[in-house]
Amino acid sequence: MAVMDEHGGGPGAPRADGAGPPVRLPHISDATLRDSAHMAGVEFGPEDAAVISDLLVRTGVDLVEVGMISGPSSVDAPLIEATHETVGPERSLTLVVVRDRKQVEKALDEAVRLGVRSVMFSIPTSYEHAGLKLASTSTKYLISVARAAIEAAKERGLHVTFSGEDGARTPKERLVPYVTAGFAAGADRFRLAETVACLTPWQMEDVIGELTAIDGSEIEIHSHNMLGMAVANSLAALRAGADWISATVGGIGERGGNAPLAELLTSLRVVHGDTRFDLSHLTALSAAALKGSGLGEAFQSGPTTPHAFAYELPGQLGNPAAYETLPAEVVGNSRELRVRTRLTPALVRWALTDSGVEDGLDADAFTAWLTACQEQEGRPLLDRDAIRKAAVDFRSR
Repeated sequence: MAVMDEHGGGPGAPRADGAGPPVRLPHISDATLRDSAHMAGVEFGPEDAAVISDLLVRTGVDLVEVGMISGPSSVDAPLIEATHETVGPERSLTLVVVRDRKQVEKALDEAVRLGVRSVMFSIPTSYEHAGLKLASTSTKYLISVARAAIEAAKERGLHVTFSGEDGARTPKERLVPYVTAGFAAGADRFRLAETVACLTPWQMEDVIGELTAIDGSEIEIHSHNMLGMAVANSLAALRAGADWISATVGGIGERGGNAPLAELLTSLRVVHGDTRFDLSHLTALSAAALKGSGLGEAFQSGPTTPHAFAYELPGQLGNPAAYETLPAEVVGNSRELRVRTRLTPALVRWALTDSGVEDGLDADAFTAWLTACQEQEGRPLLDRDAIRKAAVDFRSR
């Protein structure tokens, strides 16, 4: 039975006193098998993907976001295939990294090979992220890259969501023209990614309101929880007219975590009387995600946990200010490398810098050896000190 508010309205009904607009109930997408799966040190397997995606669909989640593709032979292919086999490609969405036109073409070909029907383009829109990843902060160039990617995907018959990676820190005079151009190019949906948590709910409502005012727009919000406001910001985006909310099971994810699915769905039920979801699966979902992630019995969001400032990409370790709401040192925490098998020579070189071990070391050979060791030993979690110790062992073979 729908919860009635004190004015007698049901879910989505306008308040009788006119205090606030009516709220349409949102579609829900879950990014556990993409965002949580790419958290430093987390590596889900195909079996995890099958269990998690099945429970998500049983709960009533509209779309299961799974995997990341940047080019041919995606390492996430097993996750994508397991999810497709379990819930079908029509209930799945896969992230495609966007850096330049040639790279996007190869990534889209890989998506089509894997049977993907819906893609979400990860496109850096803030000046900080565009400068790092597109090698240009030009708004004109940003729009041209996005337009080319969207048109290439539509030519392949794909449903297209395009993002504003670090969109929360993107000035509206840059963000609004970008989103407008994306829809004009044929995109189906836009996702604002609060990559670096920095907005209050009232600020989020203003930002989303600018986007929902664009003719023909369909807007999604994807919040991170470093400041503990991911669910509040998601509900604020809904109030401003967003059609979709992205979450993860248990809030598992990078940079303080994501909007936790259980808290989001229970908030929708209590605040908006939303009874569309079968909440009885939420505890089993959390247990499955925590088991597969190797994070223990609970995931804690916020800035004080060991994983809050953990990275497994050299670009993140080398440019932490682009990803952090506050420096780790401000809250007495520290920045750290956490990785299992997603080792690369570049990551190894970063870990060995100034250690005295790197001189004359063949980083490619060492990376291959350490990756093999990780597989044999059950993928234990590595930090910088563990990689340095392994390099000493490698030298002494």
